[in-house]
Amino acid sequence: MDLVSESTNQSYKIESPARNPTTVTTATATSSTPSRYENQKRRDWNTFCQYLRNHRPPLSLSLCSGAHVLEFLHYLDQFGKTKVHNHPCPFFGLPNPPAPCPCPLRQAWGSLDALIGRLRAAYEENGGRPESNPFGARAVRIYLRDVRDFQAKARGVSYEKKRKRPKPKISTTATATAT
Repeated sequence: MDLVSESTNQSYKIESPARNPTTVTTATATSSTPSRYENQKRRDWNTFCQYLRNHRPPLSLSLCSGAHVLEFLHYLDQFGKTKVHNHPCPFFGLPNPPAPCPCPLRQAWGSLDALIGRLRAAYEENGGRPESNPFGARAVRIYLRDVRDFQAKARGVSYEKKRKRPKPKISTTATATAT
């Protein structure tokens, strides 16, 4: 997802008049090399900031809302690698289609979900308040749920939550008869 070259990256911090800039902290790995997750989070954050700079009109991070996050996710769909069948496609609902079709390639739900998680963390690490985090907006959560459900139907696979198995109960009658 590295859509931005390192030379064009600018560090975006969220400026808040109520905060002292010396109190803004950034997370750094304790080792000399950042983890794979930290590198990906930094690349994703830089990509999103680049998207905001290229937006017409350009947007500041403090004015970014859940709607802008949704625009960003739609923009990323053009770089997707997952075939998602549309309703009129004869292969809609088949997990392994027998032939190619003209349905679009899109971002997979799991990739979008992980991306939003990393961007949520990066937003707060760069000075954003958790209660104003656009990546945690209700519209974004609903969009991710809809993408998950649609992609599951298109592939014929369900993403049901796994139920916890109930713990086996030890009956008192079984222990009483054993003695």
